Amino acid sequence: MKQQLLSADPQSRRLFLERCAQAAYGLSVLPFLNLTSSRAVAGEAKPAAPVVRGAGFGTAKNIIILNLAGGMSHIDTFDPKTGEAKGPKAAIRTKADFQVTEYLPRIASIADKISVIRSMTAKLGGHELARYFMRTGFEKRGTIKHPWLGAWAQHYLGPSHKTLPSSVCINRNSEHGNGFFPATFSPLPILDPDEGLQNSRPTIGLATVQKRLNLANDLDQSFRQEFHDENVSAYNDFYEATVRLMNSSDLKAFDVAAEPGNLRDAYGRSKFGQGCLLARRLIENGIRAIEVQSGGWDMHSNLGEAMETHGGEFDQSFTALINDLESRGLLKTTLVAVITEFGRKPEWQGTGRGHYPKAFTTLLAGAGIKRGYVHGATDALGAEVTRDPVTVGNLHATIGHAAGLPLEQPATSPSGRPFTVGNKAAPISEVFA
Repeated sequence: MKQQLLSADPQSRRLFLERCAQAAYGLSVLPFLNLTSSRAVAGEAKPAAPVVRGAGFGTAKNIIILNLAGGMSHIDTFDPKTGEAKGPKAAIRTKADFQVTEYLPRIASIADKISVIRSMTAKLGGHELARYFMRTGFEKRGTIKHPWLGAWAQHYLGPSHKTLPSSVCINRNSEHGNGFFPATFSPLPILDPDEGLQNSRPTIGLATVQKRLNLANDLDQSFRQEFHDENVSAYNDFYEATVRLMNSSDLKAFDVAAEPGNLRDAYGRSKFGQGCLLARRLIENGIRAIEVQSGGWDMHSNLGEAMETHGGEFDQSFTALINDLESRGLLKTTLVAVITEFGRKPEWQGTGRGHYPKAFTTLLAGAGIKRGYVHGATDALGAEVTRDPVTVGNLHATIGHAAGLPLEQPATSPSGRPFTVGNKAAPISEVFA
């Protein structure tokens, strides 16, 4: 039985362990807690001494990534065009020296607080592959799984909290998470910010849980002493970490309903809006990296109507997040990045636009990033990058640099291959103040 468990894939072992915990202890085990113990994490780096490595390095103590899933049209948002490529809405002036479209009037009012990267370019035009690429900075190849930025940060900087996870993803599951790092580096998924952290209480009393854990520990003590089996230690650590979190007052960090009603209204009552508000709560409570997903950006048809809905939600929630972070003094140490899978074609296809990875736009704000700045440019149609091309690797390296990650120091996968944040790409030095 033991050999069968050890030879199973990590997901199978995790499912087995979760069922054991549910049956024996009444625990609905939280997804980020895995059988890999902190003692058994091979190659986990300890926090390094601060190093000065150019503008912006280490300024970002927290990272919030807003993922506009489906492919945001750069032409209809942050890179407006005239002529045949023009969208349904006209360009408007902002508080900075660049324009956005009429879909984004609130963002126009905070344009002097953000940087726009108009020269993103890639080659992957399919959703699944582009989504993986944007989240990890690596193209999906073979059986290797690459980490997202939150896992890289946990590897190099250590955990960000004694009880809570170091990273969280909101409005999506935890795919594209820990990669080749231990599963404890995977982001904790919050599928609905209004519901917060589900299954965080046992179905039996915590006192009963602790008694059963003590009994199990006594039963396997002689086995551990004789065989020094790391997997037994991992199981014990797994259960103990779960109970610590269930006993912790830190769980209140996940309760977005504790925020004032007028602030919740300011963010917008959509899942994305409340997800952005939850992200702010989580960084205040010691969670380092959060991704919030916004869906509905795959606008092959009815682009105008879809932009009114999803663009309007994004306009409201992003603006509220930036203003809220700044008012609390958190924007100086929080990097906010807006990412998307790719852009949309300059040509209209009926009432929408097709996938277009050759040119698209991302945003950065906070944590040493220039304010009111535009990096790069596209041609009159938004079809070709004409100045300062930026790859997905460059973007990841830029965020990693801001977070103080050693871009030149590789991490080795279980197969023995070395990898670096951004896949050896350089950070965009021009975006740092």
